[in-house]
Amino acid sequence: MINQELIHLKVILVEPSHTQQLIIKHHLTDFGIVDILTQTTGQDTLAMLANNPPDLIISAMYLPDMTGVELVHAIREHDSSYEMAFLLVSSETNIRYLEPIRQAGAIGILPKPFTSQELDIVLSATLDYLNPRKVRLDHFDIEDLNVLVVDDSHLSQQFISRILNDLGIELITIAENGRQAVNILQSQYFDLIVTDLNMPEMDGLQLTQHIRHQPSGRSIPILMITSEQNQGRLAAVEKAGVSALLDKPFEPASIKNIIMQLLN
Repeated sequence: MINQELIHLKVILVEPSHTQQLIIKHHLTDFGIVDILTQTTGQDTLAMLANNPPDLIISAMYLPDMTGVELVHAIREHDSSYEMAFLLVSSETNIRYLEPIRQAGAIGILPKPFTSQELDIVLSATLDYLNPRKVRLDHFDIEDLNVLVVDDSHLSQQFISRILNDLGIELITIAENGRQAVNILQSQYFDLIVTDLNMPEMDGLQLTQHIRHQPSGRSIPILMITSEQNQGRLAAVEKAGVSALLDKPFEPASIKNIIMQLLN
């Protein structure tokens, strides 16, 4: 059964291959999406956004004039761009090339070829991103929640803050690494800490260990959002006392559910 919300979704598909355009458009129309504009270059896409902003941008990794990474970074230069979801479709598997996409706040990364089930998941995540619902907590108002976001990527900071704002969280403080977060924690108390793992000066593991060794920090929920794939590193993080781990890119519904579990 077609989700009626998808019928009204406006999509720009950035794909230099005509064959791939047809394949992806066929998948999208199967879900009821009909408002699909196609582009083959990054520059033409950027020019189109000013007058015809979409709900969702679907892009290949390698375009004639730039990469998908460069495209999403150019798009995210403006705060208003976070009103649009960004999805990468690529056969690229090298973490070196995918990591910047994850940090830039992509709604998902689909392989080539992808299945209908995989597309269904990212389209559901897109709807959650575009039509957020506030978190309801048992013991206090979400607007009073004081959250510290720790991430060295400006784009990731913006994306996570946008998701938290949409959930109803208004009090957000930003730190660019663990060392800066430690300094902030000396004078402020937070109800929730959302941190990246890999950061300069002091990473998320060291930050978690520091917080858990402070009497005031033993009960603070710590949510780590990371693209780290090394199981040894992730095991060390869990042992250090993080409350929950979430992959980048993440679905907005996932962070909402985790926050409800941690704080209720």
